[in-house]
Order: sequence, then structure tokens, then C-alpha cells
Amino acid sequence: MFVAAVDAISRWSIPLIFVIVLGYALWHRVDVYNVFLDGAREGIDLAVRILPYVVSIFVALGIFRASGAMDSLAASLHPVLSIFHVPAEILPLMVIRPLSGSGALAITAEILRRFGPDSYVGRLASTMQGSTDTTFYILSVYFGAVGIRKIRHAMLVGLCADLMGFILSILFVRLAFGVK
Repeated sequence: MFVAAVDAISRWSIPLIFVIVLGYALWHRVDVYNVFLDGAREGIDLAVRILPYVVSIFVALGIFRASGAMDSLAASLHPVLSIFHVPAEILPLMVIRPLSGSGALAITAEILRRFGPDSYVGRLASTMQGSTDTTFYILSVYFGAVGIRKIRHAMLVGLCADLMGFILSILFVRLAFGVK
């Protein structure tokens, strides 16, 4: 019964929101088509403005991985993290996650394929994927889109939040599922 209700709500929520917004706009005599075109024009302008930032983060990520720096960083962190039962397979995810969401998702998918979603490593990777964000991507794209240049404090807060996400992921997965 509950599942059927949630399914019905999820199936009809987007069309219902669309009808409500359209009805509200028509009620207030908003020229919906022209407002839509203005929004589309702004979206294209924004995409053109942030394109250099997106390209720069992907080039930097490619250089970081191709140079072997990611592997070196993961290898240097492994002795410390092994004390806390963090498997070596998780380290690339921890390094890439603040840089690239798609790169981190690919690493998570590979971990799940190799070890399975119900393994300790799979659960840890899934929890880390959902508990952290792409800090450098956010800083480069979103801050670049609005012209913010001084990002030092935001970067520090974002990286501290990522670190806390990693630490709490390890803690919660160990508490909930134990180390296997």
C-alpha cells in the first residue's frame, strides 16, 4: 500500500508541478512562451561563459591522472588509512571525488562491479559517493559563472566537508555493517 502510494506520487509529481506553474503563470497573465525563450537564451549564454572553467577542470583532472600523481597520492595515503580498515580500492575514489563527479562515479561503478554492492568496499564506495561533493568542479563552474575569483575560504570549507564526508562514511559503514 505504501509503495503504491509513493509510486503514484512520484509518477504524477512532475506533471502536476508543471500544470501548477503553467496555471499560475496564465492566471497572472505571464507571456509564458517569451519568458521561456528568455530563460533558454540566458542558459545558452551561461553555458558559453562557463565553458572555459569546465574545460580547465577536465584538463587538470586528465593531467593529474595521466601523470601518475593520483596513484602516488593514493599509495602515500594507504598506510595511514589501512589502520582504519579503509581498503586500498577506495583511495582513488577519495582522491577523485572532490575533482570530478563523473570520474568518481566511474570508479564507484568499477568497485561495485569488482566487489559487489553488498561488500564492505561496495557499501563504503556507495556511501562516500553520496556523502561528498565535487568541490573543485563547483568552485570552477559555479563560482566562475558568477565571477567570483577569491575562492580560498570556500575551497577550504568544501574540502573540510569532503573530509568529514569520508570520515563519517567510514564510521557509519563500519558501525552498520562491520569490517569484512
